[in-house]
Amino acid sequence: MAPQPHGHDAPLAAVFDVDGTLVDTNYLHAVTWWEAFHQAGHRVPMTDIHHTVGMGSHRLIERLLGEDRDHDHDDALSAAHTAVYATWFDRLPVLDGAADLLRTLARRGWTVVLATSAQGAELVALRRAIDADDAIHDATSADDVESSKPAPDPVHQALEQAGVPPARALFVGDTVWDVRAARTAGVDCVALLSGGIGRTELEEAGAVAVYRDPAALLAGLDDSPFGRMEDALRRSG
Repeated sequence: MAPQPHGHDAPLAAVFDVDGTLVDTNYLHAVTWWEAFHQAGHRVPMTDIHHTVGMGSHRLIERLLGEDRDHDHDDALSAAHTAVYATWFDRLPVLDGAADLLRTLARRGWTVVLATSAQGAELVALRRAIDADDAIHDATSADDVESSKPAPDPVHQALEQAGVPPARALFVGDTVWDVRAARTAGVDCVALLSGGIGRTELEEAGAVAVYRDPAALLAGLDDSPFGRMEDALRRSG
């Protein structure tokens, strides 16, 4: 284990998206949103749905159905998705290395905060699947912010919870929306391929490093942006 990189007066924050980053749920969201749209009479290609996963529900619906849709049906669509997705709550598949990565960063002195579009019972189920609450300092959900990703609000909220400025934080996500939200908030984003978005898209959005999954990031942690930020602080201290 690397030495703790800083004192209590100079914290670092590791901010994590959850779906597709720590838990292997992006394709479950694509299928369950498809079912919600199907029930409401909408034909929406699965690939289009997949590329909106990571947004909050109302942003996702607007991107897929357009601004001229009947907005009165948005809440019903969101509720239908939630109901179908909830059938998976007891079997959400955590990604390899997710819990170990969070615990390792916490041991190295990082304040770990989750920043997710999930809320309520869904967030509870995700945290239960990850099973690393001992390493998680706090979590910000869709309930806590006015605008969801790609707006920077969830990242700003996570930084406030951690008590750090953007320069002392790194964000880990798996979608273009994660990268854009982090960059707008002034935080570098480490991207993972585990959500199904390609390396080129993530790099073009501004990801500073790309790894296959949490296990790969953990294996290369010392040489990652996390390790480099630790080294920079040790040299400056």
